[in-house]
Amino acid sequence: MGNNVDSHTVLYSVIGDPIRHSKSPIMMNRAFRECGINGIYTAFHITTDKLGDFVAGVRAMGIRGVNVTIPHKLDVMPLLDEIHESAAAIGAVNTIVNDGGRLTGYNTDGIGYVRSLKEEARSDLNGARVLIVGAGGATRGILYALAREGVASVTISNRTVARAQELADAFAGQGPAVRAIGQDELRDACAESDIIINTTSLGMYPNVDAAPLDSAWLRPGSIASDLIYNPLTTRFLEEAKARGCLIHGGLGMFIYQGAYAFEYWTGQPAPAAAMRETVLAALRSRS
Repeated sequence: MGNNVDSHTVLYSVIGDPIRHSKSPIMMNRAFRECGINGIYTAFHITTDKLGDFVAGVRAMGIRGVNVTIPHKLDVMPLLDEIHESAAAIGAVNTIVNDGGRLTGYNTDGIGYVRSLKEEARSDLNGARVLIVGAGGATRGILYALAREGVASVTISNRTVARAQELADAFAGQGPAVRAIGQDELRDACAESDIIINTTSLGMYPNVDAAPLDSAWLRPGSIASDLIYNPLTTRFLEEAKARGCLIHGGLGMFIYQGAYAFEYWTGQPAPAAAMRETVLAALRSRS
């Protein structure tokens, strides 16, 4: 069932290159229906050379909200009027709110991840020792959110140690002790960590046999978390569960980053359960 469209319908969208794989439109349109909001959410394939034209179109057409995905999260920032602290600290925007032509950029990735982690795996993150595998854009958002939860320490492991060190330096003095290590130190770091988070694409569909580390390194009782949600349970998580770890998949992060965007746009609580149900059905049908 589609949303009813009339002359009062408010437009929302997601942009990226590529974009046709996105599950955001089915998730967000379900959210609007659940809440009785006269809105419709579409996906626009925007190439880098058209980004400026698109942002001008957002102002001209009164598009109320936009989700921004790869490769535009950095390039869109100078085109906006204001950058919220969440996006400034992370250095990337994934959500735009249009207030009468004034565009504000937010980042809901990290806070969406932490909301999911607290609901599904560990409700109180205070004092946790966290290991993050990978030093890409998602890591920066997660670091920002974890720093506000009172974690004791964060270790970032990356093939290129310099990239991990860059992140560690950026978040120095923001609460937890943050250090960078190479893959040669990953085994010892796993043994010392309460939560191990994979932020790499290793194990993502269709390359489902890949894993970011040897599950034998994991300490039984620790939490293994993966940002990937397709497949819902990656090889890393399957092996971690067999090892005696509590596992946490990436679907919740996807749902909650969208939920926060919905709440910024509408001022209403997001119907997260309905959003999750819709995305799960789509993933299972491979639509």
